[in-house]
Amino acid sequence: MAHTTSALTRPDGSPVRVAVVDDEQMLTDLLSMALRMEGWDVKTAASGLEALTLARDFTPDAMVLDIMMPDLDGMGVLQRLRQSGNEVPVLFLTAKDAVGDRVAGLTAGGDDYVTKPFSLEEVVARLRALMRRAGTALSAEAEPILRVADLSLNEDSHEVMRGDEEIELTATEFELLRFLMRNQRRVVSKAQILDRVWNYDFGGRSSVVELYISYLRKKIDAGKDPLIHTVRGVGYMVKAPQ
Repeated sequence: MAHTTSALTRPDGSPVRVAVVDDEQMLTDLLSMALRMEGWDVKTAASGLEALTLARDFTPDAMVLDIMMPDLDGMGVLQRLRQSGNEVPVLFLTAKDAVGDRVAGLTAGGDDYVTKPFSLEEVVARLRALMRRAGTALSAEAEPILRVADLSLNEDSHEVMRGDEEIELTATEFELLRFLMRNQRRVVSKAQILDRVWNYDFGGRSSVVELYISYLRKKIDAGKDPLIHTVRGVGYMVKAPQ
């Protein structure tokens, strides 16, 4: 999937490298697939000790790290990385009930976390922001802004504007709009939307997509040239008016 908006690369133009570490195979497979769709180079590990080897041999630009792992937990991995002088930005995956002061405190060091279940689109966005902040990746555009006609979405500040008007969106509406805008002029199916925007373990029904598309239309298209289009029997597409 080519993102013409702001593909991230290493400063030398090569693909950014991301290490994904989790002992749940299904989860690493899903995440790897989503990150490769960004054009990124992805390698996975299933334990904390493997993560340390991967960090040394693969030299990733960012790491997705599960906090709970059988041998060495995510915090232990981070500690060893930092002690060895490795400053790779880390995005932690954590269970809802494990988000305590420990995790909140660690993010002060420039790292970040998402709670399970999460949407793949959110993980991609957090990683982009982490790598941009750390300077390990360069964006083709200085501003992380997606634009379609007079609609703009800022991936870092989460501001959405239509013309001069700011549009307030819920977190899910924002993820849905971001996914559509990143694929502008390309039809995305309800299944693809469910896969990328809703939580990975949400056994979702396609009716929830229709519902959220209608919410978005009310906020973005009401009284204006429509940007969100239904392609019957296929899915949805965002494109500028002809």
